[in-house]
Amino acid sequence: MEVLKTRLSGLKLLAPKVFGDTRGFFMESYNAKKLADAGVTTTFIQDNHSRSVKGVLRGLHYQLPPMAQAKLVRVVIGKVFDVVVDIRQDSPTFGQWEGFILSAENKRQLFVPPGFAHGFLTLSDTVDFLYKCGEYYSPQHERGIIWNDKDIGIEWPLECDPVLSERDTALPSFQNAEFFTSGT
Repeated sequence: MEVLKTRLSGLKLLAPKVFGDTRGFFMESYNAKKLADAGVTTTFIQDNHSRSVKGVLRGLHYQLPPMAQAKLVRVVIGKVFDVVVDIRQDSPTFGQWEGFILSAENKRQLFVPPGFAHGFLTLSDTVDFLYKCGEYYSPQHERGIIWNDKDIGIEWPLECDPVLSERDTALPSFQNAEFFTSGT
């Protein structure tokens, strides 16, 4: 597994070794030892799977401590523009974002540690998106930031207005969001 460079501290963009031939391909999608060697020591306790159609934007979501979630995400069908925003108040990159193309074709995975808001925009007709989570889903700890916040300035590769859930259209701005420091 190759660990690719990211701008934001703690993020890990992972490119697994893929073995392919005329029959198809084989790859390890999860190996706790190899991830630990790459600096990912989270114990994952919940798997999620979402399916979205083209133009759906999900996010920007996160959970507050004590239920803050680390995530290991990947796409098994289709292609997304995956985005993280640093919401660690004590971080030198607080409020900065980074985006990555994750696809069934490139097979890359992104490790998102606690302290980041996460979202994605579907770029293909259908997307199956898998999440390994380091904490259980907790509605009372769930928070978010509006996807088009002007202070963050994410450059989404939009062809038209995104398809949003009712909940995501009502998320607060970055200025009004709840954050946490590493000490909470």
